[in-house]
Amino acid sequence: MAFPIKTCVVCGEEFELKPDKPGFANRCPRCSIPEDAEPVGARRKDAVERQNEQEVNAERRRVIRDMLYRRNG
Repeated sequence: MAFPIKTCVVCGEEFELKPDKPGFANRCPRCSIPEDAEPVGARRKDAVERQNEQEVNAERRRVIRDMLYRRNG
């Protein structure tokens, strides 16, 4: 029994879609490997980035609170 032939959406190469192929069904094995090897968000934040993010989130919460409880008139 032949496996279905698919075309990779990344590189356009044709490949056989085998039952235990790792990665996505619409990507060839070569294009699936880098995405599996690098998890999203793997880069760690340093202290400055965390502090900046906290300040931005605090300001965002303050603005939303002011918008919700602002008196009209």
